[in-house]
Amino acid sequence: MSILRIFEADRPHTPILDTTESVAIARELGRIGVRFEHWQAAQTVGSGASQDGVLAAYRSDVERIMREGGYSTADVISLTKDHPDKTALRQKFLGEHTHAEDEVRFFVDGQGLFYLHANGCVYGALCTKGDLISVPAGTTHWFDMGPNPHLACIRIFTNPEGWVAQFTGSDIGGRFPTLEN
Repeated sequence: MSILRIFEADRPHTPILDTTESVAIARELGRIGVRFEHWQAAQTVGSGASQDGVLAAYRSDVERIMREGGYSTADVISLTKDHPDKTALRQKFLGEHTHAEDEVRFFVDGQGLFYLHANGCVYGALCTKGDLISVPAGTTHWFDMGPNPHLACIRIFTNPEGWVAQFTGSDIGGRFPTLEN
């Protein structure tokens, strides 16, 4: 189940909004320029499906997003609790950062927690299977996949090099609740 919690940036444990309603999540995130949608697969995607199989299942939605955003490439990333670099990856993503391009992710399976820092607030968006989130270029944010990650995402890029971050050096991410599975 998707969840959005909005906090004042200096009050990390007291949300001013807490909702699981997709329409409300999309509306609130839209106010800061973040796109949120919920998709259904055109065909069933089984456990262990290939990258091509996953992309084929969501082809019409992926092509629509690529066309609308001028994106040039899409791939699939999968992380599990058995990934040998899970701890280092988690720490890397927990640092507040920006990107020179939009960060577009569609959750094929599992979950992940995006924190977006905008307008004096922090928006904690727990994305789950079926959720698309598109964080605009230049938006300060961080991501938590939890200590035992379970996620598979379609990633959509303009830059074929993929994920390139500019870290802010802020410690704000360490003040907010983490995703504990």
